[in-house]
Amino acid sequence: MSKQEQEKHDGDQVMIKSSEIVQSLLKGLVVIQAFDQQRPTMTLSEVAAETGYTRAAARRFLLTLVSEGYAKQEGKQFSLTAKILKLGFSYLASQDVWKNAKPLMKQLVEQLNESCSAAVLEGEDVVYVGRVATTKRVMSVSLNVGTRLPAFATSLGRVLLADMKDVVLDDFLSTCHIEQYTAFTLTNKAELTAEISRVQQQGYSLVEQELELGLTSISVPVRSQAGKALGALSISTHISQTTKQQVLTSILPALKACAAAIEQLAY
Repeated sequence: MSKQEQEKHDGDQVMIKSSEIVQSLLKGLVVIQAFDQQRPTMTLSEVAAETGYTRAAARRFLLTLVSEGYAKQEGKQFSLTAKILKLGFSYLASQDVWKNAKPLMKQLVEQLNESCSAAVLEGEDVVYVGRVATTKRVMSVSLNVGTRLPAFATSLGRVLLADMKDVVLDDFLSTCHIEQYTAFTLTNKAELTAEISRVQQQGYSLVEQELELGLTSISVPVRSQAGKALGALSISTHISQTTKQQVLTSILPALKACAAAIEQLAY
């Protein structure tokens, strides 16, 4: 099968019968996803409440995760272990484009002395699949592979949302959780739609202080040979260190060149 045929095949929607879905696996994944930054540890009762499962069902899933090393139990508290990262790294290991992108991202960081990230769209969030950081800190939270940020309020997310068809984007903005992170955050659906349309036309997204005060980020898509966005590449800086004009005239051309080089590796 040629790459073009494979990309067409991969883009086809597969109809899955409900009888073919393993419900126990699905429920186990829900238990794993119940743990997050706000809930790193939970009791059995809390997991049951968070997932909507009975205490007996939640207990079986938790003990299975513990027995396989994906979770641990300390008294009444349960938490995930580092082994859970193997699930995410299995994805990364299967995606040559992001593995091959790392040296190019490092070169870009050395050139600009700014942190560089790569991400894909997953649900309402962007998920980091690559990260090369400098010693400069521009956000209050640590950013690593696996970090999730809201797509609507990030330049990475808006670049990927710009790749959606209008009807899909409209549904996304109608149903996703939209939060006012700062006084600058765009929360109006019509304004977000207009901004994402602008991103689609100009080929990049620049977001200033919408996710966190002082944070400026600019992103461009990384596309397949068929033109579909495989993910996005971004540079983040602080508004006190870099002006908007500098971002557009110095950072953007280098970012585009890096994305183009990554695309060549993907073909």
